[in-house]
Amino acid sequence: MPFQVSPGVNVTEIDLTTVVPAVSTTEGALAGVFRWGPVGERVLVDSESNLAARFGKPTNHNAETFFTAANFLAYGNKLYITRVANTTSNNSNTVTRNAIANTAEVSDWSDENGNTASENAMYVIKNEDHYDTQITTIGSSGDANVQFIAKWPGKLGNSLKISVCLTENAYSTSIPITEANLYSTANSLINFTIGANTANVVVQHVGGTLANSTARATTIKNQLQVGDIIEAGSNTVGKQYLRITSLGSIVNAHANGTANSSATDQAQFQIGFEDAYALSEDVTSNTVIRKWEYWNAVDAAPGTSAYQASFGNAAVKDELHVVVADEDGEFTGVPGTILEVFRGLSRATDAKTEDGSTNYYKTVINQTSNYVWWANHFANAGVGAASVLTTSTQYTPFTMSFIGGRDGDDENNLALGVVLSGYDLYVSAEDVDVSLILTGVSRGGTNGEQIANYLIDNIAEKRKDCVVFVSPQKADVVNNANDEADDIVTFRNSLRSTSYAVLDSGYKYQYDKYNDIYRWVPLNGDTAGLCVRTDEQRDAWFSPAGFNRGQIKNIVKLAFNPRQAQRDILYKAGVNPVVTFPGQGTILYGDKTLLAKPSAFDRINVRRLFIVLEKAIATAAKFTLFEFNDDFTRAQFRNLVEPFLRDVQGRRGIYDFKVVCDTTNNTGEVIDRNEFIGDIYIKPARSINFIQLNFIAVRTGVEFSEVVGQF
Repeated sequence: MPFQVSPGVNVTEIDLTTVVPAVSTTEGALAGVFRWGPVGERVLVDSESNLAARFGKPTNHNAETFFTAANFLAYGNKLYITRVANTTSNNSNTVTRNAIANTAEVSDWSDENGNTASENAMYVIKNEDHYDTQITTIGSSGDANVQFIAKWPGKLGNSLKISVCLTENAYSTSIPITEANLYSTANSLINFTIGANTANVVVQHVGGTLANSTARATTIKNQLQVGDIIEAGSNTVGKQYLRITSLGSIVNAHANGTANSSATDQAQFQIGFEDAYALSEDVTSNTVIRKWEYWNAVDAAPGTSAYQASFGNAAVKDELHVVVADEDGEFTGVPGTILEVFRGLSRATDAKTEDGSTNYYKTVINQTSNYVWWANHFANAGVGAASVLTTSTQYTPFTMSFIGGRDGDDENNLALGVVLSGYDLYVSAEDVDVSLILTGVSRGGTNGEQIANYLIDNIAEKRKDCVVFVSPQKADVVNNANDEADDIVTFRNSLRSTSYAVLDSGYKYQYDKYNDIYRWVPLNGDTAGLCVRTDEQRDAWFSPAGFNRGQIKNIVKLAFNPRQAQRDILYKAGVNPVVTFPGQGTILYGDKTLLAKPSAFDRINVRRLFIVLEKAIATAAKFTLFEFNDDFTRAQFRNLVEPFLRDVQGRRGIYDFKVVCDTTNNTGEVIDRNEFIGDIYIKPARSINFIQLNFIAVRTGVEFSEVVGQF
């Protein structure tokens, strides 16, 4: 019992229930080019739909990378994605930058679509941590006209539009065309015509000047903007809501084209609408009823929040609504689709919702939007604590399209160092638990070996708990008739000898549902995926190859379907053939690693068996640290490991084992060096690679015992 200074009762609890834990072997990792999503971060995705939502749909820009990831997710549901991009080059053809929403477009530069923006607005926000370091620059010395920035770099951000409604007037306004004592009610009208997609606003001044009419027309026009909704019709003929698509120039003329006795002059401008409409009759009105473009996406106009009413001046209206839309349809496929709606946010920096979470609009947008960052406050809508906040004077909606985003290099042209920097996020086993490293596109070096060798040398061989999956170069197998086997072997010979890597035989042809075309995609995502499926159906120490577990998904045909003679060449070199057998599917028809020397570790199942054993037992052994190296601790260690190995043996992972942890290997010298040694001997189970069937015919009178074992 522990020492006690004075009399008393001491209760001690000793936990001897520790076991070797189960470890995961199904997490994959891939770094590559994507159109959306954070740059330089690890993001866990669990399905192809999640992949497309987080990192954008595939294009010619990144099809092989995207579908390598998608193919892996067809077998499993845990894949870490790291998006890589050139975000430092000054070359406008390669740098990747975020799209921006700014109120004052200038022509310092223009993008490929002819959009323009200030050079100061060429921001690159790679991820959330990078935003935190850049926001001071954006908000002070940056372009003050930039109100929002697309969440992630890339041209895809140019599809976004943001609209902010800050006041009741911005939400809905009744704009009178006439003014008392100045303009004629009878002669100042907005005219809607059956079947037309335009309407004319006509302002006439009786007894005044043409300048008076023009001034009033200008005032009316300035209260409208493209995207606003105009109410047409009446309670008698019915009402229809029309979206403004254009605002024409103001045209001046005498009434009816000539001067008259009352000297009536008119000014007018035309409003264009999205679609032709069908009113039951022509309609005129003395008032333009305009609404915010997204008025029906929220419950009501922005007003005073409950927090502002309780902790500030209750007369101040602090609320605002924010809508993010897919203006060009690049995200959803349907132009104009609303992506996000933020209702009733507050300009009060201390604002809270009923559940106590923040309601300050900048914080809410930055924390919850999947599409935009806040950049600057509005000039006519200040922020501050609820106690000192003032009412906004922004009487029209803030609506801006995003411009200036660029994609940069594609998956075949991006600098090799940029790609490898993405994989560097997976170097440390303490930072992230991954077991399967996908290479995606094979490129770099004379034979495209640089990515694979880098991953072998700097991740797999260093961590020793994961396997790298590699495919040969596209040129080795696509449109390379009769030379495929030789070129694949050349590629293999440029790779390291290691048991921590696996090489398949090429590319498959599959359907791209996002673009309605077919594409060639490397098979390393499928090979890694087969390991995941094997883990889920059996265990990591079963071979992922063969007709039982090696069926390749989502395939139309192989670029190279090796025959027996070619398979012999490939397998001898350590390449695992993928073969299509008529009526039986496309099969991973080998389970070798890239280890060149004859060893049990030249098979995938043995390498992954030892990864599981080493990972699990090492995790359990950590709890032996700082204990005494005595008989009790050594017996405790054996009692921890042996049941685990018996379980693996019962699940056909090993033939036999022995655990030695006693004074024979923990000698006095070992103990004095503060070390602890456990020797674990394993007889790994082997997968069948070759089948020999002998059919022996014997005479009727021969006893089988006479011939069995003689051949």
